[in-house]
Amino acid sequence: MALAQRIAASGGRGVIINADSAQVYADLSVLSARPTEAEMGGIEHRLFGAWDGALACSAAAWASRARAEIADVHANGGVPILVGGTGLYLKVLIEGIAPIPEIDPAIRAAVRAMSEDAAYKLLQIEDPQRASELDPGDRQRIARALEVKRSTGVTLADWQLAKAGGIGDAVNLLPLIIEPERAWLYERCDTRFAAMLEAGAIEEVEALLARGLDPDLPVMRAIGVPEITAYLAGAIDRDRMIAAGSQATRNLAKRQFTWFRRQPPSEWARVHPTWESESIDLGAHFASLLRN
Repeated sequence: MALAQRIAASGGRGVIINADSAQVYADLSVLSARPTEAEMGGIEHRLFGAWDGALACSAAAWASRARAEIADVHANGGVPILVGGTGLYLKVLIEGIAPIPEIDPAIRAAVRAMSEDAAYKLLQIEDPQRASELDPGDRQRIARALEVKRSTGVTLADWQLAKAGGIGDAVNLLPLIIEPERAWLYERCDTRFAAMLEAGAIEEVEALLARGLDPDLPVMRAIGVPEITAYLAGAIDRDRMIAAGSQATRNLAKRQFTWFRRQPPSEWARVHPTWESESIDLGAHFASLLRN
């Protein structure tokens, strides 16, 4: 917001584009901390609440929409500002995606029915390179790698060699990774979840459950939804629900720290806000965007 406002003050126009995999869903306003109209402060925001929860928003689907929004903003003389912690979304947008064919439904069902241990052991045999890169407990990525190999006969690594559609070479990219102190961030994670409950998160999940959606949809697995669902079903009490939701939020923050430490190019700028100061020197990092 501060960057968009500075661009506007310099005579330009900044448009904020969502790159968060929870904030894309219309059903998750409170639990995704999607900005309200008041919080948007008159700055144009795009791809917030743009997907119905009944439809899974994949990284490829988001990247396709984001490319179109970025092109539109550029065509109208604006500056697209992408913000969000879903690193895979940004990676696919910038680098492109491999043209992997649709997975055979029977193969997918068989793989997804396996236990974590069985799937990982099979992946070690069928795609040892990918298996060595994954944590044995990373059920989702293990299943994905195994189903791709079994359905297409080609490993994920080989498919990655055929990436296409990335915009990294066609735009002037000014990246900034924000890495606050972990203790400070984890405290905010706990405060955030408690605040969401006060803001109507339970009612939001009740409305979502009333839709009778497939429990495997991403919107049903978003942080806070399983925990509140268990609370509403009487499986856990309120204190356990709060503890579980807060822990899930901290776990996500930890995964984001890991992803943004390992995945982006080493030359991407990083800032480290502290307990004492959350401010970021926008002029130092985005000088070319702030010139008249």
